[in-house]
Amino acid sequence: MSAHILDGKALAASLRKQVAGECQELRAGGIEPGLAVVLVGDDPASQIYVKHKERAAHECGVSALDYRRGADISQEELLQLVHTLNADAKVHGILVQLPLPAHLDATQILDAIDPAKDVDGFHPDNIGRLAQGRPRFVAATPMGCMSLLATTGQSLAGKHAVVVGRSNIVGKPMALLLTNANATVTLCHSRTEGLAQHIARADIVVAAVGKVDAVLASWLKPGAIVIDVGMNRNAEGKLCGDVQYEEMLEHASAITPVPGGVGPMTIASLMQNVVKAARAAG
Repeated sequence: MSAHILDGKALAASLRKQVAGECQELRAGGIEPGLAVVLVGDDPASQIYVKHKERAAHECGVSALDYRRGADISQEELLQLVHTLNADAKVHGILVQLPLPAHLDATQILDAIDPAKDVDGFHPDNIGRLAQGRPRFVAATPMGCMSLLATTGQSLAGKHAVVVGRSNIVGKPMALLLTNANATVTLCHSRTEGLAQHIARADIVVAAVGKVDAVLASWLKPGAIVIDVGMNRNAEGKLCGDVQYEEMLEHASAITPVPGGVGPMTIASLMQNVVKAARAAG
C-alpha cells in the first residue's frame, strides 16, 4: 500500500480561485468584502502568519484592513478597537492574531467580537451553533481538514474517527464537525490512557497536539486516513507534523504532508468565511 497524498496546496489554490469569483460577484453588487486583521506586538511568527493571510486576501479580492498595535496596548484599548470594528460596515470579518501579549485577556477580547464577524469561528455563540449542528462560522483549520477529507471520496458516516488534541481552535471543533458528519468520534488528549489502542481502531486520525512523533506508524490501522495538523521542528531542524509521515506512507490510505497539507487550507478556509460573512451582511 502506498498512501494517497492529500495535496493541501492544490486544493487551497482551487478554493482561493472560487473565493475570488465570489468576491467579484459581491463587488459587482456593491459589496466589498473586508477583513480587519488585528496584530498586537512584534512576535515574528505572528507577523509571518498575518503576512500570509493578507497576501491570500489580496489574491482573493478581499480588502485586508491592517490594524497593528504595540505590545503595550491596554485591555481597554484593545476592547475599544474591537467594538469600533464591530460597528464598521466596511468590516465583514475580524481576525485577532493569537497569541496576544501575556498581560491581555485573549478570551475577553475574542468574546467581544460580533459573532456575525467572527470569521475565526472562536466565539462561544459560533461554537454553540456548531455543537447544535447549525454552524455559522467554523474555525478555519478544522474546516480545512474537512475539505481535505472530502477529497478522499469516502463517506465519514459510521467511520471511527480519533482526534488527538482538545484545543478550542482545532481539536474540539474538529470532533464536532466529524460528529455532525455522522462519524463515531473519540477525542484524545494528554490525559488519555492507551492512546495507541485508540489509534489502532481508527478509520480516520486527526493529530493536532504540536509534538513530534505524537502518533506512531506502528499504531495505525491499515488503510486509515491521516490528517496531520501539527507544525513542528524535529531534532534536525526539519519542519514536520505530529505523525511519523514517512513510516505511515506504507500503512495509510491517504495522508496530509507537512508542509503543504493542512496549512494552506487554513488560510483558504478563512477566506471562505470572510466571503460568507460579507454575503450575509448584504
